Amino acid sequence: MIDYINRPMYIERIKPFIGKSLIKVLVGQRRVGKSYLLMQLKDLIKTQESDTQIIYINKEQNEFSSIKNSDDLFSYINENVKGSGKVALFIDEIQDIESFEITLRDLATRKKYDIYCTGSNANLLSGELATFLCGRYIEIKVFGLSYAEFLIFNKISDTVDSFKEYMQFGGLPYLINLSNEIQVAYEYLTSIYNTILLKDVVARFNIRNVKFLENLVAFLSDNLGSIVSSKKISEYLKSQKINISTQVVIDYLGYLESSFLIFKVKRTGIEGKKIFEIGEKYFFEDVGIRNAIVGYKATDIHKILENIVYLHLRMAGYSVTVGVEGKKEVDFIAQKAGNKIYVQVAYMLTNEEMINREFGNLLEIPDNFPKYVVTMDEIPEISTYKGVVRMHIKDFCLKMVGK
Repeated sequence: MIDYINRPMYIERIKPFIGKSLIKVLVGQRRVGKSYLLMQLKDLIKTQESDTQIIYINKEQNEFSSIKNSDDLFSYINENVKGSGKVALFIDEIQDIESFEITLRDLATRKKYDIYCTGSNANLLSGELATFLCGRYIEIKVFGLSYAEFLIFNKISDTVDSFKEYMQFGGLPYLINLSNEIQVAYEYLTSIYNTILLKDVVARFNIRNVKFLENLVAFLSDNLGSIVSSKKISEYLKSQKINISTQVVIDYLGYLESSFLIFKVKRTGIEGKKIFEIGEKYFFEDVGIRNAIVGYKATDIHKILENIVYLHLRMAGYSVTVGVEGKKEVDFIAQKAGNKIYVQVAYMLTNEEMINREFGNLLEIPDNFPKYVVTMDEIPEISTYKGVVRMHIKDFCLKMVGK
C-alpha cells in the first residue's frame, strides 16, 4: 500500500456508494488530493472485498497515453478484465479521455463494475453529459485541506500561529513535503497555478489572449471578496487602455470557474429569494495560490479570512450566497437540508462602531436561524451577544469541518 494520510471526511461520504453501480466522480482543482483519495478507496476495497479485481488508469502517467478516446478506454478495460467477478475501475483525470461518457454509460449498465473517477473540470458532468449519464453517477466535490486536516497533515497543534500559517500557505496537501520558507512554498504554488491556467484553461478553451487572462486573475486576486461584475471589470480594463468586451470577460470568468481556480458567489436577498443578476463575489479554491499570485499582505487579511470561511462552509456541504437587503450586507447565507446560518467575517472588532456594524445587520434578521460573527480577535472563549455567536475564526473552521 502507498503511504498517505487519510481524509475520512470524503471516504465517509463515498462509503454508502461503494459496490453500487453508480459512477462515483471526484471533482476538484488540480493537486487538492483527488488521486490519493482514489488510492484510499482502492485499499479500502482490497481490504473489504478481496475478490474484487482492481483496474487503475491514470491519464497523467505516460503508460496510459494510448487511451485517448472512448474506444481506447473500452478496449483497455476488456483486455485487462480477468474472469467474471466484480471489477473496481479507477480512472484519474478522466476529462483527458475524449467521449469517456460513452464507455462509462455502457459499463454502468453491467452489474460487475464499481466505477470511480476524478476530474479537474467543473463542466465534466454538466449539460448534455449530465443528461447522458442521468441517474448513473454521484458527484463528490473535493477541496484542499480544511484547517482541521491542515493541523493533522502538518502534525501541529491548534494555535493562532498555526492558523496564520494556514492563511498564508493554504491547503494544498503536497506542501507538507516542502520547507515552510515562503519562497519555496510560493514557487510550488505558482507552478500549480501555471499548470491550471495553461492546461485547464488556455489549452482546453483555445485561449489566445493569455495576457488578458493573467490580468483578470490578478484583478480577482486584488478584489477578493469584493462585489464585482463583468461590466466593472471591462470598464477597469478600458481605463488601463485594454479594450475587452463584457462578453469576453464573462466567458473568461466561466473558464476560470470551470478549472476550479475560482468560485463565483451570487448575491441574494437576506429575507427573500431574490437573486441579484449583476454583481457577485469571487473567491479562490486555495488562498495559498492566491497569495502566490499577488503576494501576502497584512492589508489583505480580511479578504483572506472571508475566503477561508467561504471554503469551510462549502466543505461542510452548505450552498452559500452573499446576503443583500438595501444597503445592508451579510457576508454569507449558508443553507443545507432546510437549515440556514448567517455569518459575518471581520478581522478585528476594535471599537463600538465596528461591533455595532457587524452585529447590527444580523440582529435585524427576523428569524431564529444561527448567526455568527467570526474574527481574529483574541477572545478567551466563544461568547454570545443578543443571541449572535462570536468566535475566533479558527474555532469556527473547526466547528464547520471539525477534528
